[in-house]
Amino acid sequence: MKIGLAIAPAKASPLAFVVFRDDLEVSIKKVSELGYDGIELALRDAEEVNVAEIKDLISAYGLELPVISTGRVFSEARLWFTHPDEKVRRRAINTIKGMAELAEQFGANVNIGRVRGYIPDNEDKIVVEERFFSAMSECADLASEHGVTLLLEPINRYETNFINSVTEGLEILHRLGKENVKLMPDIFHMNIEDVSITDSLREAGDRVSYIHFADSNRWAPGQGHLNFLEIIGALKSISYDGFVTVEMLPEPEPDSAARTAIDYLRKVIRESSSIESQ
Repeated sequence: MKIGLAIAPAKASPLAFVVFRDDLEVSIKKVSELGYDGIELALRDAEEVNVAEIKDLISAYGLELPVISTGRVFSEARLWFTHPDEKVRRRAINTIKGMAELAEQFGANVNIGRVRGYIPDNEDKIVVEERFFSAMSECADLASEHGVTLLLEPINRYETNFINSVTEGLEILHRLGKENVKLMPDIFHMNIEDVSITDSLREAGDRVSYIHFADSNRWAPGQGHLNFLEIIGALKSISYDGFVTVEMLPEPEPDSAARTAIDYLRKVIRESSSIESQ
């Protein structure tokens, strides 16, 4: 199991859920020195980074880039799939297509979180869902051509009213019917929405393709009340061996938060392996 850390370029808004928001070379160097295996890169659009420069940096520091996240497309660019304005939806679709083309350059996948949108109170749910499915299908087809998987992330009810739990995410995957759309559980959101984090992970099984870690208070794992030994055990029970990426509040400050997270998760993964071998 590999451990990643969410980062963003220095110009990213404070609304970006990342640990390091800085010059990318500075952040990538820190991530490597702390012992992480990779970075998740939060972008507003594909033109925000230079592919060659990022490739050189992650190669030089021995890291991977498994996922490009898109929360900033929603929070900063104000684009999402269920928007009532067709022009806004088209810009959202084209932005995600650009992200998929960028992701191919790194062998990465693309997160679909808040960019999916929400269901306005004054609109018919069926109509709004049709917008989402149309947008997702178009993006998934383009992503498939580039060997990229789209990762649908259930998000808690306080941030959106559409696809909140893992069970709801699985239903959407079934209805969408695209082989290159998988599930991306987030432990922080699951603690709010799912009756049992471990049972939901087991229910999702091999449809889990990537996962976010943060504790119950959205601080570093180990700083809240969640049982990460059980959570890692559940992931191992479904043969998940990909990235667990820390997407948390950078509290009390970014460097110490990142260090606390990696130290704690390495310890818990070791403990989990010891239990398995008994």
